Amino acid sequence: MTFDIVREDPRSDARAGVIHTDHGDIPTPIFMPVGTAGSVKAVHQRELREDIDAKIILGNTYHLYLRPGLDILRAAGGLHGFNGWGRPLLTDSGGFQVFSLADNRKIKEEGCTFRSHIDGSRHLFTPEGVMDIERVIGADIMMAFDECAPGESDYRYAKRSMELTHRWLDRCVKRFGETEPLYGYQQSLFPIVQGCKYADLRRQSAEYIASKGADGNAIGGLAVGEPTETMYEMVEVVNAILPKDKPRYLMGVGTPSNILESIERGVDMFDCVMPTRNGRNGLLFTAHGTINIKNKKWEDCFDPIDPESRAECDRVYTLAYLHHLIKAEEILGLQICSIHNLTFYLWLVRTAREHIIAGDYCEWKSRLLPDLEKRI
Repeated sequence: MTFDIVREDPRSDARAGVIHTDHGDIPTPIFMPVGTAGSVKAVHQRELREDIDAKIILGNTYHLYLRPGLDILRAAGGLHGFNGWGRPLLTDSGGFQVFSLADNRKIKEEGCTFRSHIDGSRHLFTPEGVMDIERVIGADIMMAFDECAPGESDYRYAKRSMELTHRWLDRCVKRFGETEPLYGYQQSLFPIVQGCKYADLRRQSAEYIASKGADGNAIGGLAVGEPTETMYEMVEVVNAILPKDKPRYLMGVGTPSNILESIERGVDMFDCVMPTRNGRNGLLFTAHGTINIKNKKWEDCFDPIDPESRAECDRVYTLAYLHHLIKAEEILGLQICSIHNLTFYLWLVRTAREHIIAGDYCEWKSRLLPDLEKRI
């Protein structure tokens, strides 16, 4: 995997680039739809490619390991072969999912033992084992196994957690170097910066991660309950240290405003369940603000959902019809909302890229932000 910077914004740390992988090029900044169990909820692959134009999607190691399991994935030729997605894939290591189990897991130096949320069976994730699992899944970008400390962690716990993440990273890097891709194309390993809300820990972690010389680097453990301004501060601290010539991935973020603010601070890659999860609950993101389609005000509004959208459903169906579908709990409503929100998120990062290249990103962002935060 290689990364080219096409243009840097003259007034901020925003940059437009291209990530080159064996499954295709990824223009940055980019938003990656979350396909936890091998599919983006309620969205067909055709819609991901044609309407949403997703350049890369995510799979999750924890969920795919449990179901369908490694034997099936290996027999299918990895996740690309299993779900038919011909474009780049990224796999989360499953660390966040394992550590969110709280009462059903135990962290130790070797790794993390946990009980499956499906059947209660007991499992162990180690850094070496997670590298092997991600080799079988076959994503273009593999994430290192880390501990994601809770946002309210005290300094002592956050420091211990960060140091454990660093030791696990060393083991991930070693195992990654000892193994080969299984399906004839290259894979890259991204380490993850931790350190919770503490600037000195974030600096220490960013320096350690940068020293590994990986193809790209990720920032984890943010958007987990800390104030938004703290998140932005930590992004600035970390990106002042992470190498500029490698893509930077802010994990699990976030709202449209979060994304634009983080792009300004030098982030290239984003993922979040928000567009699909909120969509399934009737919340639509638009350039003019958010719409709660359940509200009665949309009952007799026969305007298209978004006449300028590249998604056919946004142009064909009306807000009144979508209101009816959601109120009636029709599955089609969940699908339309999910497609709309993902299309909007991809429009947002694509347009941000255009303005970075044009040299007026900050002006554009400042004009757009007040509208994004409105409730229509």
